[in-house]
Amino acid sequence: MIAGPVYAFVFVMWLLILAGGGLIVIILGPFSFGGSVDLDPILNSGIKVAIALLLVTAWIFTLSVIKNWTFQKQLKS
Repeated sequence: MIAGPVYAFVFVMWLLILAGGGLIVIILGPFSFGGSVDLDPILNSGIKVAIALLLVTAWIFTLSVIKNWTFQKQLKS
């Protein structure tokens, strides 16, 4: 039966989305780059965007690994 692993994959996908969104909002949102130097707000936002995009890429890679593992396991059985 393929329904169980598919539901597990969707559940893990939503957990990663919520965890990633929570990390970005709680940790990255209030963080300010530049320290004692006044950094342009646009540059500060650009750095935050780059970090957020790296996190999204990591989540997508993780989900694709989990998906491949789940469905290869199903094909073998």
